[in-house]
Amino acid sequence: MEYGLAVVLIVLLLTAYVIVQETRAQMHWRGLVQGGDVEAVRQLLGAEVETWHTSRVPKGTSALLWHGVQTVNIIDVSGHAARVSCSAEGEYALTEGKRLEISSPLNEGMKITLKLTEMLFYDVPNVKFDHVQVDVYTSFRDESGRSDAQCILSTKIERSRIRLVDWDEISGLDFITLNEGRYSISGSGPITVEPLAWADDAVRRN
Repeated sequence: MEYGLAVVLIVLLLTAYVIVQETRAQMHWRGLVQGGDVEAVRQLLGAEVETWHTSRVPKGTSALLWHGVQTVNIIDVSGHAARVSCSAEGEYALTEGKRLEISSPLNEGMKITLKLTEMLFYDVPNVKFDHVQVDVYTSFRDESGRSDAQCILSTKIERSRIRLVDWDEISGLDFITLNEGRYSISGSGPITVEPLAWADDAVRRN
């Protein structure tokens, strides 16, 4: 009986120690971020992005969408903003023996931008970005067969603008329209855009 109580007491003490240490660590990171430590923000964002790269497809999320999320790369950060890039691919289906595109890379890029924005704003521990920028790339092949990734969508999203967004209901196109994303559409041929300028003074200072 006494042995069992001792084991329980040890387990409780170890649990309490772990909780205290975790709380201290969270307070430490939060203090660094609030103090404008850009390297701390970069490390926290990098750690979270790495979990996205290795996580399984969440329930209710399409595999194609999650694949796009897993291509995300950090381009730049400041104490209150982040710029990332990702890749988008079209969705295809077999129809009467033919492989037909049912969703273009641009359409998929809009969906990925929506999902990444939600994750960047709400899933990065101890970090609260004021705005983020998502640049979407896709690959085009020239006549020689060489593949070249080019930007097809660039969107800067202000937190203040999307506070009332219903993340489960808004479409990728409506989200891009709301945030004035830059893209181009044509009847044929690869269409690319120049990514939006990264005009963040805090980034330039660091």
